[in-house]
Amino acid sequence: MTSHPSRSGLEAAFLEHREKLLKFLRVRGAGDAAEDLVQEVWVKISTTSRSAPVEAPLSYLFRTADMLMIDRHRSIRQAEKRDRDWTDVNAGEDGVSLEPSAERRMAAAQEAAQILGLLNRLGPRTATAFRRHRVDGVAQKEIAVELGVSLSTVESDLRTAYRALREWKERRDEA
Repeated sequence: MTSHPSRSGLEAAFLEHREKLLKFLRVRGAGDAAEDLVQEVWVKISTTSRSAPVEAPLSYLFRTADMLMIDRHRSIRQAEKRDRDWTDVNAGEDGVSLEPSAERRMAAAQEAAQILGLLNRLGPRTATAFRRHRVDGVAQKEIAVELGVSLSTVESDLRTAYRALREWKERRDEA
């Protein structure tokens, strides 16, 4: 593999002055990101093809490091602004998101599926009575009429559903 002369001079300057670049970036405020930025300089100079040699390799390296640091700073500022804007739109007064996290949504969906399965195993009448009363807010008397059963049957079905849910919750809490 042959080495391009302009690149080898720039790469040689980088290797010779790597610590100066690191110090330069730290003094300019890069902090813990200085090492990453020096690595980005290396990647940039080793992957960019140039048709002519760089006349002042050290100046070129410092300018490249400075531009990369500025780009990183801008990127961080934009991300912070985007986060603030999102929080302003989607958060309550205390700055906490009103939306549940993805993990909580997934857990809630799994829990809802377990509850629906439990209700369905109790039988269609019991599941319907529970949903109509607890979810839809329909009075027990109306449910009895809809299902063509007595009020005491609806009450019994609701007790069965409540008992099953209580037992399910106790088992879940023990786990």
